[in-house]
Amino acid sequence: MIPRILPFAAYMSFIALAQAIVWLSHNNPGLASWGPVADLWLYPAKTTIVLGALAYFWPSYEELKDRMFCKAGEGLVTVATGLVVYLAWVRMDWPWAMQGTPTGYDPFKAGHGWGMVLAGVRLFGAAVVVPIMEELFWRSFLLRYLVTSRFESIPLGTFTAFSFVATIVLFGLEHHLWLAGMFAGAAYTLLLYRTGRIWPCIVAHGVTNLALGVHVLVTHEWQWW
Repeated sequence: MIPRILPFAAYMSFIALAQAIVWLSHNNPGLASWGPVADLWLYPAKTTIVLGALAYFWPSYEELKDRMFCKAGEGLVTVATGLVVYLAWVRMDWPWAMQGTPTGYDPFKAGHGWGMVLAGVRLFGAAVVVPIMEELFWRSFLLRYLVTSRFESIPLGTFTAFSFVATIVLFGLEHHLWLAGMFAGAAYTLLLYRTGRIWPCIVAHGVTNLALGVHVLVTHEWQWW
């Protein structure tokens, strides 16, 4: 249980820390400069910590020991799922489907040289680290844990209506675009039900985040980050 929860908990803790620093900087004039700095540099720290946790617990992830990312017949539907979620994500930014106010992440506020480094870290974190961490938590752990506390005793992709709906709702509420998050959660979970493996979910999630990252870097629409 801990190997699948701890990386996710570390990730969420950094999000909470960043929000706390921004709040403090807004309410204390002497700390006004802290918010932008924290916004830029906490992400690489968060990515490093989460990546380290995943590496440490890697031997525990039995579901990742199948090294075939996509088996024959899975590749097309996996990539298509990732791209469909990306296309939906950038079109589901209706005001009523949002929670909170997005600040966006513009790495080039650190200057061009550091901006290139931070953009690379952000892209790597979003396309590689986050999909592994989130899919291990949501689709491997929680989806099964809501069926039985002995979650490792049941196969990946075991379906119950409650676990399906609950994880989709919670996954959506994790994101600023809660409706787009629910759509993404449903798409990745259906892919898990179809394949019975976690790697296609990770790859599809990575395709979504990679496409979104390229979109951001090309358009400079930083609010998607």
